[in-house]
Amino acid sequence: MKWENLISAKRLGQELRHSERHDDRSEFKRDYDRLIFSAPFRRLQNKTQVFPLPGSIFVHNRLTHSLEVASVGMSLGNDVAQRLTAKHPELRDTRFEEIGTIVAAACLAHDMGNPPFGHSGEKAIQTFFTEGPGRALQSHVDFRFWSDITHFDGNAYAFRLLTHRFKGRRAGGFVMTYSMLASIVKYPFPSYYASKNKFGFFTSEYDTYVRLADELGIPMLSDGSRQQRWARHPLVYLVEAADDICYEIMDIEDAHKLKLLSYDETMKLLLAFFDDDVQAKILQRISDEGVDDENERVVYLRSSVIGLLEQACVDVFVDHEDEILAGTFEGSLVKHIPERQRAAYDACVKLSVKRIYNSKVVLDTELAGYKIIETLMQTFIGAVTRPEQFHSQQLLHLVSSQYDIDADDLETRVMAVVDYICGMTDVYALELYQKINGLSLPIV
Repeated sequence: MKWENLISAKRLGQELRHSERHDDRSEFKRDYDRLIFSAPFRRLQNKTQVFPLPGSIFVHNRLTHSLEVASVGMSLGNDVAQRLTAKHPELRDTRFEEIGTIVAAACLAHDMGNPPFGHSGEKAIQTFFTEGPGRALQSHVDFRFWSDITHFDGNAYAFRLLTHRFKGRRAGGFVMTYSMLASIVKYPFPSYYASKNKFGFFTSEYDTYVRLADELGIPMLSDGSRQQRWARHPLVYLVEAADDICYEIMDIEDAHKLKLLSYDETMKLLLAFFDDDVQAKILQRISDEGVDDENERVVYLRSSVIGLLEQACVDVFVDHEDEILAGTFEGSLVKHIPERQRAAYDACVKLSVKRIYNSKVVLDTELAGYKIIETLMQTFIGAVTRPEQFHSQQLLHLVSSQYDIDADDLETRVMAVVDYICGMTDVYALELYQKINGLSLPIV
């Protein structure tokens, strides 16, 4: 792959025309702004990250997480651009210098495809078709569509959300630049080659991804099989690194706020990223500045860890540039950081699985979320498979007009239900669940 091809300002849906611009923003800054002001991005404020939506203690939701990931992504992209333009002077004064903005925009979008209740919502959609009443549909749909819905993944749905032309909307979906769109495709292959339910795009968006790959010069990889797998766009690694850093380190901070981790446990986890000399300097600086509040001490140390990991990932990207461009780099950037930082990161992951992701407050939310999405899937898929029934018609009137819920084609109607549910916030999904089960009535 070549940087001059990989960084393109061409917009999906506007390939043959360019609208007049009235300000000095770059095309990639327009991507960023378009996402910030979009309704699906705003709805992330009411979607669970890990912990339940906040009560008296404010923890991260999908919106705050995405903003933080975008901040780290901007730093990663800018630092990589600075390092690589020094290495490749021919890249100076080109669009390559804007990769920080591209990565930041992709970071804003990376979680926009998540259904309500995160991973439990994903699992509820998958298992409705693999274990629930949805199994009866298998013989009535194409095998590729069946693979899409039984492997349903929020990453792939984000690509659909940004590129699909919903009813009444313009061609190209959000009409984003090719480079930004390619930067969110973490698993560049279709669902029927997926492992562990991870894939990059639905069958309905297959041709769109092929168009991007051809334009940007992203090659299809050959491993001796007939599977259609592409190399990642290089900026995917930076988006992934920003997410990895924020997801793991910020969850540790939230767990401390919620008293799932003690102050001593939290400080020990975060200090482990540094050698003894740096640990001593950090603790001395905290003391010198008179920081007595335990939460503030954790915040200070957390920011130091994020800065350290950001620089380590930049080093890995620059050092492995040739492999990344050749499509032969394996694993994430975090997996290649220095041994001390990697061991400390792995310790955070291990403790998070044991003490955070399997904590009662998280499991209770996941169980409730799973049941809510399972019920909504069963109700609305039932309605689109039997649309002639009176109750089905009542239910289908609830669905937004942008979703093709009345299509003649069964696959289109089923996907319209998935679109509708994925667009819900946690609170809206709960309210709808209560209404259709007769647990609440509208108050006039």
